[in-house]
Amino acid sequence: MAEKTLDTLFHDTLKDIHHAERKILKSLPKMQRAAQAPELKAAFGKHKDGTGGQIERL
Repeated sequence: MAEKTLDTLFHDTLKDIHHAERKILKSLPKMQRAAQAPELKAAFGKHKDGTGGQIERL
């Protein structure tokens, strides 16, 4: 196996984070619909907006 550089490790980590954020973004609308408390629905919506911004930055 080839030795990984810090640059390679950094990019691999960014890819992992990007993948995780996309999975979260896909799940948040389902969680928002399932929530019964209005505050929780709003929190999921706010989190969805923030997660979209994170994906754009990544």
